[in-house]
Amino acid sequence: MLVKWEGIVIRSVDYGESSKVVTLFTRENGKLGLMARGAKKTKSRLAAVSQLFSHGYYLCKAGPGTGMPDLSQGDIMESFRDLRQSLHATAYAAYIAELLDRLTHEREPNPYLFQLLLHTFRYLDEGRDAEILCRIFETKMLIVAGISPQLSACANCGAQREPYAISVSQGGLLCPVCLPADPYAIAVTPSTWKLLRLFQVFDLERLGDIEVKPATRNQLKHVLRSFMDEHLDLRLKSRSFLEQLERMERLPMKDSE
Repeated sequence: MLVKWEGIVIRSVDYGESSKVVTLFTRENGKLGLMARGAKKTKSRLAAVSQLFSHGYYLCKAGPGTGMPDLSQGDIMESFRDLRQSLHATAYAAYIAELLDRLTHEREPNPYLFQLLLHTFRYLDEGRDAEILCRIFETKMLIVAGISPQLSACANCGAQREPYAISVSQGGLLCPVCLPADPYAIAVTPSTWKLLRLFQVFDLERLGDIEVKPATRNQLKHVLRSFMDEHLDLRLKSRSFLEQLERMERLPMKDSE
């Protein structure tokens, strides 16, 4: 039976001498694995459509069981060429794709996540702020994982009492009265927790220009990564590479001799 899905390639792994196993995140059926036979050959019609980050329509042969469908052909709608040509944007896109892959199950439809991924890649391709896009995506994925921090009131007593800190163990904001409940609570500015709260409900399609101070950026990253490290058993290769790249970008440039 031939089926057609709209999807984005979030993983592509070599299989044998000439084929690839491609993981799509589809609008219709969520995450799916496909066998792209002969895709490693330079003249294969599947070579381009099986590339990482490609967005298009994929025609597949699906059997009656739950086995892996064969990719017959594809029609690329967006290749995100500018994203691919930027190491900075590619590193963020790879991390976002791997995070989505690890936090979703196969054949669980989620059109919202498909749109979120698609708009994130489009903005990265346009050269928008990759770091902030990544923070927004991480915030949304914490919701998917069921570990989204409580940011409307104190997670311990329910009071709305500032200044707040953020507790990973308590699951969100801590007011001054409850702060002793977690000696490791993260000190944050009001801008940080308010931005996190905005990211939780924010519609990415309506993204405008967001100016975020370096100190706030660091706090956003620290809070989100702390929640993931504490509550999720993830070891992402793309995150390690991204962090190395970020460290290199912060190094001062030497004057050329």
